[in-house]
Amino acid sequence: MNRTVAKTTFALFFGNRGFFPASLMDEARAELPRVLKELGHDCILLDRDATRHGAVETPDEGEIYANFLRENRGKFGGIILSLPNFGDENGAVAAFRDVDVPILIQGYPDDLDKMAPEVRRDAFCGKLSIMDVFCQNGIPFTALKPHVVSPASPRFAENIDHFDRMCRVVNGMRRMVVGAVGARTTAFKTVRIDEVALQRHGITMETLDLSDVFARMNAVDAGDDAYKAKANTLNTAASWQDVPDDAVDKIVRLGVALDDVIAEYKMDAVAVRCWIEMQQQLGISPCILLGVLNDSGIPAACEVDVGNAVAMYALRLASGEVTACLDWNNNYGEDDDKCILFHCGPVPGSMMAAPGKITDHAILANAVGQGCGYGCHVGRIAPTGFTFSSMATDCGTPRFYIGNGAFTGEPIPPEFFGCAGVARIPGLQDVLLHIGRYGHRHHVGVTPGDVAAPLHEALEYYLDLDVARPQE
Repeated sequence: MNRTVAKTTFALFFGNRGFFPASLMDEARAELPRVLKELGHDCILLDRDATRHGAVETPDEGEIYANFLRENRGKFGGIILSLPNFGDENGAVAAFRDVDVPILIQGYPDDLDKMAPEVRRDAFCGKLSIMDVFCQNGIPFTALKPHVVSPASPRFAENIDHFDRMCRVVNGMRRMVVGAVGARTTAFKTVRIDEVALQRHGITMETLDLSDVFARMNAVDAGDDAYKAKANTLNTAASWQDVPDDAVDKIVRLGVALDDVIAEYKMDAVAVRCWIEMQQQLGISPCILLGVLNDSGIPAACEVDVGNAVAMYALRLASGEVTACLDWNNNYGEDDDKCILFHCGPVPGSMMAAPGKITDHAILANAVGQGCGYGCHVGRIAPTGFTFSSMATDCGTPRFYIGNGAFTGEPIPPEFFGCAGVARIPGLQDVLLHIGRYGHRHHVGVTPGDVAAPLHEALEYYLDLDVARPQE
């Protein structure tokens, strides 16, 4: 199981206005697909003969383009509305009245040595006109800085990167399936979630009882290819020295069972009841399995924290990278902008400084006894910048917060249990106050890189979700 995040395929639109040079359309129709291909994106565009110059000026041409989009529905995840010249706002409105994917409006810049009427573009002004009428018609769109930009510019590549990440979040979240494996841990009312609130925003929650998972484990044949493959994956993920063979076998079986559940219900992310039945009845902890799932592209949260599984999936779509579910756990000395982020071992190996060691659950041992919780992954998180987010439901509304930080690689005492990293988060005290004041979880999802801006725009503007940026 290894899910990659594919780059968005774009539908291209070229806006024209007849008393500006239409010859610019052919240049743009050649340049834009070429540049996008170099950036890793496929695209589709209207046949040149379908309208004058393969562009859109009139409402009738807009209807032709709208039909083109309908015929190709599902083949593209975003639209680039390109203005080689001023463009006509009425044709654009006719084309995009029923669009349900994000639209990026891009205008070509004028050259100061080409300002005569027969060669000037005026897309600078035309872009404002189209944004105006889109607002009047309630058509959502994306506009980025600078106001006009050539596809040959590195700044255009930055805009496409932002737009691609945002499109992935919008399209992925609208049909997300999140799994809750096991009932909410009785003591953890902190991870309550409103399933109907999620569904009203296109997120389906599938629930399974742990007894079903345990039965699936018992049915796994140790001679099957799935068992052997899972055992090999786990063996290379960490050191298993001193872990009893019986515990290893049960962890492998649980891994196969979780893979089957995820595939059967087409889950995009999962939240697992990870204690204390697994420790009491099986003598294992699933931490390493959650880390392996995260590494394979399936965001996996602990303690049936469905809200953070959803946030982790959004982070994953935006970054194209792995995610991890961590606790806001400890202060780091007296530094107001640093803390220790930690969990028992669901951190993907690709985020760790080195493969860790599988151990008993040192904390739960106090409740279930020594040797009853093998599966924790003890190690340290590698230095990297990251984006963080979390989600909770409140009065029927999913509410997110988003921010940025960096794992510093600073030392943590060797006796510190689990997988942890020192995180520097500017304005950390404001973030913590926001978490507490608005009833957010003690967990947070993280992903490498800075994807806060496209994630924010996707969630708030296109998906109509409540988003806070407590660092700002």
